[in-house]
Amino acid sequence: MDTINHKEIKTNWYVITGGPCTGKTTVIELLAERGYATIAEQARHYIDTQKIKGRTIEEIKSNKEQFQMDILNMQISEESTLDVNQVAFLDRALPDAMAYYEFLGIEYDARLVTMCKKFCYQKVFILDRLPLINDYARLEDEDEQIRIHNLIIDVYNRSPCPVIQVPVLPPDERVDFILRNL
Repeated sequence: MDTINHKEIKTNWYVITGGPCTGKTTVIELLAERGYATIAEQARHYIDTQKIKGRTIEEIKSNKEQFQMDILNMQISEESTLDVNQVAFLDRALPDAMAYYEFLGIEYDARLVTMCKKFCYQKVFILDRLPLINDYARLEDEDEQIRIHNLIIDVYNRSPCPVIQVPVLPPDERVDFILRNL
């Protein structure tokens, strides 16, 4: 895949990312508790809103391309409305979608490429993997989770944004590590 070349707007946003089972949501929740602005993971938010409408996970994920498009629409909307000057922590960001598109063998949507060129994040914190725990929204097996994690690392390493690996630590210590490395 091509390098992500940015002709973008520099933001005060920090991305918390990694594959499934890395503790992103826990870290985001702890950052919110400490008073930081945070943005929830759009895929889980989408799944939750669809479940409220009575759809099953199987129905929601049956058309992988449509599922990714719906999440992309939500992520574009979320990032487009954020104040670029406000410090915010994002549970995943637009480049994560590139990793999922690659994982699923789907060609990038033109808007995804355009939007990934639009914003430059302050830093990207990639959380090291934790033991596998599946839930209602996370159905990948361990090999798939590792592959997604590695694709996310590859996507962000192709971007000009500084990338910092966050080791496995107790949740509060992970947050302290991130805050020390802003």
